[in-house]
Amino acid sequence: MRIGVPKEIKVREYRVGAQPAGVRQLVAAGHEVLVERGAGVGSGFSDDDYRRAGAALVESAADAWAAEMVIKVKEPIESEYELLRPGLIVYTYLHLAADEALTRCLLERQVRAIAYETVTDRMGNLPLLRPMSEIAGRMSVQVGASCLQREHGGKGVLLSGVAGTRKGRVAIIGGGTVGAAAARIAIGLGAEVTVLDVNMDRMAYLEDIFGSEVETLYSNSETIEEKTRSADLVVGAVLVPGGAAPKLIDEELVKQMDPGSVVVDVAVDQGGCIETCRPTTHEEPTYRMHDIVHYCVANMPGAVPRTSTYALTNVTLRPALEIANRGVEAVVRSSPELANGVNTWDGACTTAGVAEAHGLDFVDLASLLA
Repeated sequence: MRIGVPKEIKVREYRVGAQPAGVRQLVAAGHEVLVERGAGVGSGFSDDDYRRAGAALVESAADAWAAEMVIKVKEPIESEYELLRPGLIVYTYLHLAADEALTRCLLERQVRAIAYETVTDRMGNLPLLRPMSEIAGRMSVQVGASCLQREHGGKGVLLSGVAGTRKGRVAIIGGGTVGAAAARIAIGLGAEVTVLDVNMDRMAYLEDIFGSEVETLYSNSETIEEKTRSADLVVGAVLVPGGAAPKLIDEELVKQMDPGSVVVDVAVDQGGCIETCRPTTHEEPTYRMHDIVHYCVANMPGAVPRTSTYALTNVTLRPALEIANRGVEAVVRSSPELANGVNTWDGACTTAGVAEAHGLDFVDLASLLA
């Protein structure tokens, strides 16, 4: 199979879809890998690294997109829409429930789009999403602590506090991978940490690993209001696999927070769980609304591309190899887990959450393959 690795062009996105070691494995399996010049520079990989791995370096994005399968990190942006075509396999993060224009373009151009974030394992977990969720969760507290500094518009609270002062209060909405990673860093910084979730087993797990250093609360309107009002930093960490994130913190509640408090909505790439949040970039990561600092970067792990690219490609390479070796149809027929990652297929929307978000007809993939 001919596989393309184009350079990411989203604002300040420095990750790359395949590292040289992964390219070497693909080439060793008999596949041709087309890497756009400069694609890996942001992650610390030179063109020579890819050449030594056996890649063919190409001069333009169009050359890389001319492959049978394109491996990326982030979703195609508008300037790349013209490169989409029938039968093309696009293997990347898509987050289509928050992007109607891209969804309709993928359908119109009959692309076979496989989203990392909806591929499951046999236990129903999301193995290709997990590493980026861990990084984003850890970063959420790191950037939140920075935003709390007065020169960044915050209220001037140090999360750890010092002797004779109170600790900073961190409320984390959602106790999944992002929430647990955020809690780990917040606890490490010495903050007062509360995690809100509706899964009792998950909350028991968090108490097992963090002990008395974390407070867990059942998430409902009352507890969310109480903890949001009193928090210095609120982290939105809610995930609905394949669907839009629910709005759990509305604008009125944000208005009731202390001036200079901070919200970090990690769920912003799925539409966000905080009503006042809108996607930002690493170029302009924050804005103020109702005197609250909002950090809503939709590709947070892109700020640490070296770590992120290694973490991502560690889990995405094996499915890519399987698709290249056996063909995408054979793989999705035999692997329900990878089939869950198919969001669009030859003009049909095959993920229920995406269809619901945009008022589209949902078509079960199995019926298309029958």
